Amino acid sequence: MKTLYLIVFSFAIISCQNQGKMDIQKAKQASIDSMKVEINKQKVIDSMKTEMAKVKEENEKAQAEAVPQKVVVVNQQAPAAAAAPKKKGWSSTAKGAVIGAGVGAVTGAIISKKKGEGAIIGGLAGAGVGAGTGAIIDGKKKKE
Repeated sequence: MKTLYLIVFSFAIISCQNQGKMDIQKAKQASIDSMKVEINKQKVIDSMKTEMAKVKEENEKAQAEAVPQKVVVVNQQAPAAAAAPKKKGWSSTAKGAVIGAGVGAVTGAIISKKKGEGAIIGGLAGAGVGAGTGAIIDGKKKKE
């Protein structure tokens, strides 16, 4: 029986090591693939810059050969843009609920024998307490 446990344990260790090597190889390949994509993008950008330079040269030559024309410039000042309204972030109630739910779920999963059930109950309780605390903070901010 001990040899059976030893064999199973050995297979587990070997398979974990092989899995790690496979993950490393996949990560390397993904990195290489992303580099190839970036190189292709840079090639496209470079070719576009070359074409734009050619077009610009052709336009400059055409303008040099063209008959000068009158150019009228109208200077109108645009009214200053109104200041953008400040973005509203999360309220303290929402932040408290999210933080409380996370802490409650982790604590419930750690404490409970039934991990999933404990996490759900802890998350709900934590969200309630966090939302209550955040509402108190929001109330204080409104008074100020």
